[in-house]
Amino acid sequence: MARSMPLDKHTLVAHLRNVYKEVVAVTGDGTNDAPALHEADIGLSMGIAGTEVAKENSDVIIMDDNFTTIVNVVRWGRAVYINIQKFVQFQLTVNVVALMLNFISACISALATEPPNDRLMKRPPIGRNVNFITPVMWRNIIGQSIYQIVVLLVLKFCGKQLLNLTGPDATSILNTVIFNSFVFCQIFNEVNSRDMEKINVLRGLFDSWPFMLVMVSTVAFQVIIVELLGTFAETVPLNWKLWLVSVLIGAVSLLVAVFLKFIPIKIPPKHHDGYEVLPSGPELV
Repeated sequence: MARSMPLDKHTLVAHLRNVYKEVVAVTGDGTNDAPALHEADIGLSMGIAGTEVAKENSDVIIMDDNFTTIVNVVRWGRAVYINIQKFVQFQLTVNVVALMLNFISACISALATEPPNDRLMKRPPIGRNVNFITPVMWRNIIGQSIYQIVVLLVLKFCGKQLLNLTGPDATSILNTVIFNSFVFCQIFNEVNSRDMEKINVLRGLFDSWPFMLVMVSTVAFQVIIVELLGTFAETVPLNWKLWLVSVLIGAVSLLVAVFLKFIPIKIPPKHHDGYEVLPSGPELV
């Protein structure tokens, strides 16, 4: 097809893509190759000999005009694609297992970790059209997420310097600290979630034995994973200082929650059933 008419090249590429659902790559350097380069999934043009029109309609420009460079492009592209697939497979497996465990735990016991109390009867009834995730919940979710993302990214990129980690196992230790800190952030955030609006989230904490059982079990299992299951979990044992760092990073979530609860949330005044309050006053009598 090298010497074919531009329309013929475009027709072939369009037919392969639209009818046969193929992924089409086209190479070219002339102006007459521009329609096919633009239509193709991947258009490759020459950086030196190629015309400006061809390069503008291409996805990849071969700067050295060497076709062997395409092999490197394909090799890297496939490597990135496969690596993304591996990561997605790993991440989705973790997410599916975590979601299923959380769902099953919620159905069996977690929904009853906080026993009913008289304070619940002082809350207004929930309206018919009220959103399940309230603005207060969004405030807490976004605030805690920002804190956790920032602190874990700081550990990821500056952790070795901040924690003074050296030696051949410095990377493994840092990854374990990040994992440990992430888990303790969730543990303390679970305490924060006991009350979405009030600052004192520790009130009645020890009165709920299922909640305490879940907390203690989570901490104990985390210690076992880090200290004993290194081969399975790809972790390394930590000294007491790094354990303290992980716990303190998680505990800061309590302070973050206090700060977030001082941020006012404007909620439009509505009656408890979702309807606007009827006007009232002496002038309406």
